[in-house]
Amino acid sequence: MKSDVTLMTSGSIYPKIVRFALPVFWGQLFQQLYNIVDAAVVGNFVGLKALAAVSSTNSLTQLFVGLFVGIFIGASVVISKYLGAGREDCVHRAVHTDVAVAVAAGLFLAVIANVLAPKVLVLMDTPEGVLPDAVAYMRIYFSGALFVALFNCSSGIFQAVGDSRHPLYYLIFSSVLNVALDLLFVAVFEMGVKGAGIATVISQAAGAFLAFRRLCTSREIYRVEPRKLRFDPPMLREILRTGLPSGVQNCVISFANVIVQSNINAFGDVAMAGAGAFNKSEGIAFIPITSFAMASTTFIGQNLGAHEYERAKRGAWFSICAGCLIAETVGVIFYFIAPYLIALFNNEPEVIEIGTTVAHIRTLFFFLLAFSHCVAGVMRGAGRAIVPMLTMLGCWCVFRVSYISIATHYISDIRVVFWAYPITWTLSSIILLVYLLKSDWVHGLERGEKSTADYNHH
Repeated sequence: MKSDVTLMTSGSIYPKIVRFALPVFWGQLFQQLYNIVDAAVVGNFVGLKALAAVSSTNSLTQLFVGLFVGIFIGASVVISKYLGAGREDCVHRAVHTDVAVAVAAGLFLAVIANVLAPKVLVLMDTPEGVLPDAVAYMRIYFSGALFVALFNCSSGIFQAVGDSRHPLYYLIFSSVLNVALDLLFVAVFEMGVKGAGIATVISQAAGAFLAFRRLCTSREIYRVEPRKLRFDPPMLREILRTGLPSGVQNCVISFANVIVQSNINAFGDVAMAGAGAFNKSEGIAFIPITSFAMASTTFIGQNLGAHEYERAKRGAWFSICAGCLIAETVGVIFYFIAPYLIALFNNEPEVIEIGTTVAHIRTLFFFLLAFSHCVAGVMRGAGRAIVPMLTMLGCWCVFRVSYISIATHYISDIRVVFWAYPITWTLSSIILLVYLLKSDWVHGLERGEKSTADYNHH
């Protein structure tokens, strides 16, 4: 039987990265398509306020989920390094600790998000006409938080061992199911925003079941045995040391986006719907970024684990350049087709105008967004996630929020808010480029080797 484990420590560099990135690309594409259909069904069959409600919850959802997604990324890096180093016993313990964290995180999120989400939505100045639907959608979505956590954890494990195909299969199934259930619950049964939330939870549960089932039934090195699930203290410390910076980075960015969303909310339902429609379609531009960032993290992790330093450097630059080139190509296309994309969600002229305005400000700068994320992926694989975390905290949170607070005080124009993104993408890209060129980041494994020795001592 052919193994699903793919070692990236030998063979041609570029084909291996592309072969890993392609399934991630198609999986993300299906996920974004179902996000788009989700919003389009709500916007066309329920109305503008419902579209505003669903769209306005995106940044808040990422705020709650972001910390744990970062930890799962950290676990993926740890697993890939031990795989590259040939430490099967450590891979086994890292996998079981990772799944234990996912179960705890899912249950924690289900409780805390349901309690805090309504209060945060009020603090975000969500309009009264939109608030009930937004609260209902958030509560339904987070009732399935365990499924979100298990799917992200499982996908991270597959990707750590070089298997990006199975997450693709499960994403395709989950996406198609979500679209079908959206149309059934919202368009046929007329369940409104609640129907969209229920469809999302069911489809996420189905994807998580398939992914976790494979982990439990596989004969590969990453097989999960439920009776062995536990928090292995030394391994948990290493996972948290690697993953917490990424998790904090996700939360910081999401918090800044919550502030941005609050400023958009202040301009009313039409602004929320128009900006939200663009944000949904913009997710397609993130696909090449995510694909090559994930590929670089796994590639760098495995190769540094095997002490293939020069190979790691070549793979890093290829991933960064490929991600930037494809993202910018998508951005140029979006610039010209923006009005037609926004009309898919809602055909009111004011909504289309707002969405097109956002597109014309942000899309031509997608290469900068790609550069920052791809460099962050490389740094995570090298065990240096703190650098991109601090960079993005400073640029995408502190500076972005400060800029918006000051600029909107003097200029009451929503375009001022939209410009916050290209400006902060530029700043972070300059800082990360300087770091990448000046530092000997490839030897970030030295800290990882020390942690491995500590672990063996324990």
